[in-house]
Amino acid sequence: MKNNIKVRKKQKLAMGDRVFYLVTGILLTAVFLAVLYPCVFVLSASISDSAAVTGGRVFILPVGFNLEGYEAVFEDRRVWSGYINSIYYTVFGTLINIVVTFACAYPLSRRDLPGRDKLMLFFAFTMYFSGGLIGHYIWNVKYGFVNSRWSMLLPGAMSVTNMIITRTFLQQNIPEDLWDASRLDGCSDFQYLRKVVLPLSHTVLAVLVLYYGVSHWNSYFDAMIYLRKQNLQPLTIFLRQILVLEQVDMSEYSDPDLIFKVMQLAATLKYALIIVSIVPVLLMYPFVQKYFVKGVTIGAIKG
Repeated sequence: MKNNIKVRKKQKLAMGDRVFYLVTGILLTAVFLAVLYPCVFVLSASISDSAAVTGGRVFILPVGFNLEGYEAVFEDRRVWSGYINSIYYTVFGTLINIVVTFACAYPLSRRDLPGRDKLMLFFAFTMYFSGGLIGHYIWNVKYGFVNSRWSMLLPGAMSVTNMIITRTFLQQNIPEDLWDASRLDGCSDFQYLRKVVLPLSHTVLAVLVLYYGVSHWNSYFDAMIYLRKQNLQPLTIFLRQILVLEQVDMSEYSDPDLIFKVMQLAATLKYALIIVSIVPVLLMYPFVQKYFVKGVTIGAIKG
């Protein structure tokens, strides 16, 4: 009798698990399709006939085939200038972010650092309270960063959230015995960081590259405020002008036929520019995707 009751409980539990997995699968599939559809639509619209796009006849699959939107995008010198600037800000900004983040996270991960808890409270305080936009602007003006590439690199040199993730990773994955052994061999703190800690931190390094890199590539607000020179503006400023302000400067085109095509393909131009702007992120993501989940969860581990 008791055995039959146990079997029935197991069967009920198994049935409950199946229902849970079924409902979860349906919800996740719905969310996946909701996220996937805009991406598919933008791609289809970017290669569809302009008349079909403006007429609202593109839903999932392309209607016709037309690459003139991409041709018009790459004919604009602002796209190339913005691409170069965005790559510059992303590469050097991410490099500065990683150096500053590790320079801060490594000492705070050491349990023998005097006043470590007080320093962590100081950093945590800045996550909730800041000087605001006016203070940020005054700081940039005072140091001459307006109309300078430094306005995109130095003010946001470190994210406290990413520093905490890095600190937690170092505490949980770098044994203190390694430091004791290295110190016996005459290794300094800098040598220990360079020769021991960094080679063992590929996971968190990949996560930082993803977080900081995507942030720099998508950044436009700081550039909109501090960069008034067009030759310094990233691609996101041009993208904002097209998508939000709906501005297409026809003076940038010298060919009359091309001007007519740009006017005719204004809608297709927007979608083509979106695809062009997200390609670098899509190319970078597969290389760091396997570290993404670990990087998200590791910051929740108390160290």
